[in-house]
Amino acid sequence: MSTPLPPIAVKERGKALLSRPTLNKDTAFTKDERRLLGLDGLLPATVLTLEEQVAVELQKIRRKQDPLERYIGLAALQDRNETLFYRLLAENLEEFLPVVYTPTVGEACKRWSQIWRRARGAWVTPDDQRRIPELLHNAAGNGETRLIVVTDNERILGLGDLGVGGMGIPIGKLSLYTAAAGIQPSWALPVSLDVGTDNQDLLSDPAYLGWRKPRLRGAAYDAFINSFVEAVATALPGCVIQWEDFKQENAIKILERYRNIVPSFNDDVQGTGAVALAGLIAAVNAGGGSGSTRMSDQRFLFYGAGAATLGIVRLLRKHLESAGASESERARAIIAMDSKGIVHEGRTDLTDGKSELAISSETYQALKLHTLSAAPTLEEIVRLIAPTALIGTSGQASAFTEAAIRAVSAAAPSPLIWPLSNPTSCAEATPEQILNWSGGRALVATGSPFAPVTADGATHPISQANNVYIFPGVGLAAIAGRLNKIPDEAFLVAAEHLAALTPPGRDSIYPPLAQLRSISRNIAIAVVRAGVKGGWAPDVPEDRIAELVDAAMWSPAYRPYLPA
Repeated sequence: MSTPLPPIAVKERGKALLSRPTLNKDTAFTKDERRLLGLDGLLPATVLTLEEQVAVELQKIRRKQDPLERYIGLAALQDRNETLFYRLLAENLEEFLPVVYTPTVGEACKRWSQIWRRARGAWVTPDDQRRIPELLHNAAGNGETRLIVVTDNERILGLGDLGVGGMGIPIGKLSLYTAAAGIQPSWALPVSLDVGTDNQDLLSDPAYLGWRKPRLRGAAYDAFINSFVEAVATALPGCVIQWEDFKQENAIKILERYRNIVPSFNDDVQGTGAVALAGLIAAVNAGGGSGSTRMSDQRFLFYGAGAATLGIVRLLRKHLESAGASESERARAIIAMDSKGIVHEGRTDLTDGKSELAISSETYQALKLHTLSAAPTLEEIVRLIAPTALIGTSGQASAFTEAAIRAVSAAAPSPLIWPLSNPTSCAEATPEQILNWSGGRALVATGSPFAPVTADGATHPISQANNVYIFPGVGLAAIAGRLNKIPDEAFLVAAEHLAALTPPGRDSIYPPLAQLRSISRNIAIAVVRAGVKGGWAPDVPEDRIAELVDAAMWSPAYRPYLPA
C-alpha cells in the first residue's frame, strides 16, 4: 500500500485555484478542501478519484476520431489540469504517443496559429535580444527551471520551415519527458526562438502569430543564439538545453559551439543516433542483416547525409571501435549517399557535416564506387556495394524503390531496411512495401508508427525507432547527476543499454513502450555512472546514483491541500 502524500499549503482560493493547471484537481477536490479553499458552489457535488477522472477523460478523447482533434483535446486537458493530463498520458503512452508527438504533432505545427488556445513556454524574437533573461524569468515564474527544449522552427520533422508553429515540438517533447522519465512539469520550459520565417504562405496568412519578418541569417543569427545561451547560463544556471529541429548546418554548428559550455545536446543528431544504434545492435543480435552477430560484418548504407545520419554514424563508429573492429573494417562498413551520389572525400561540395561522413579515396576505389555513373540510382549503388542495412534519413517519400529493396534483399538473408524519416508522409517506403518486396525477410524499423503487416502468411510487428527511448533518460541523468556536459559517450551508453533491454528474438527491435519509465530510469543510472567515471559528472558514490535518479522522478498524483 502506497504511503499517503503529505499535504501542501496553497495561497490560491476559489476560481484562482481552479485556473492554476499545476494545482487544479477539478472534481477530485475533497469536501474539506472545497470548504477550506473557497470552492463550495464552484464544482458539482460528486467527488471523483484521480483514477475515475482518468477513465472519464479517456472516454472523451477516444470519442474523437480525428487525430488532430485528439491532440487539441489533450492540450486542453493539459492547460486545465496537469496532474490528470500526465497521469492519463503515462498510463496510456503507447496509445497517445502518436498524438502528442509524431505524426499528429506535425499537423498541429502546420496549423498552430489556427488551433492556438493558451500561452505555454517562452517566445523570444530578435527584438528581445537584449532582455532574454527577463523573458525567461517571466516564462518560468517561480518555478525552478532545470530543462529547456528549444527550436528555431526551421526544420520541423520533415515538414520544413513552419515558423512559430514549431513550438509544438518543444511542448510535445517536454510532455514526453514527464510521462516517460518523471521530469517535474515545473522544471521544464519549452522555448521558441522565433527568428522569422521564409514560408511565404505563413507570412501572408492574416492569422499567423509569429514574428512577421524573413528568417534571420548569418552573423546576426549567430549573435542571437549566443545571447540566448548566455541568458540561460545567467538566468537559469545549470539548466540543460535540448536543441530541436534546427537546419542541419545550424544544428551541427550550435551543438559543437556550446556542448562544452552548457550541458546541452541535439536530439536530432545525438538522440536519433542513439536510438538507431540501439536498434541496429538488437537487430544484428537477432540475426538480422548478414546473419552474423558481429556488427563489423555488416555494411550500412545511409540514404541521406544530414544531421540524423551524422548522429548515427558518429555513434556507430564509436561502437564498432569499442567492439574491436579494425580501422579497415570501420572504413568499409559505413557509406552515406545524398542527392549527388556517394559522399566521399573527392567531392568539393561537402559541408562540414557531410565531410565527416565522407569515405576516403582509398575506400572509394577499393569498393569500385568510381565505376558508377555520374548520377547513380539507389539500385545501382546497392547492387555494387551489397549493403546488409539500408537506412533512410532523407525525408523523401518513396525513395526506396521496389528495385532497390529487391537488390538489398538479394545482398543479405535478412536485410535491415529502415525508413526513418518523419512524419509518415515522408517515409522512404512503407513497411508493407518493404516486406512484400523482400519476401517477408526484411527486419523493418520506422521513424513514425505503423500497424503490423502481414506478408507471406506471417504477421510482422513494425518497430518504431522513436527518440523517446533515449532523450528522457539522458535528460533525467543530466538533471539528477548535474552533468557539466553531455558528450557523445552519454548517448553511446544509452544506446548500448537500450539494446540490452530489448527482448531477444526478431519480433521487436525495441522494448515495449509501456516500459518507458523503467527504461528511462535505467538509462539515467547508466549515464550518470559513466559520467562519474568519465569526469563529466560530479563525483557521486556508486551506491547513491540510483537514489539521486529516483529522487528526481515525479509521479502524477494529487496531494492534499491546506490554506496557506
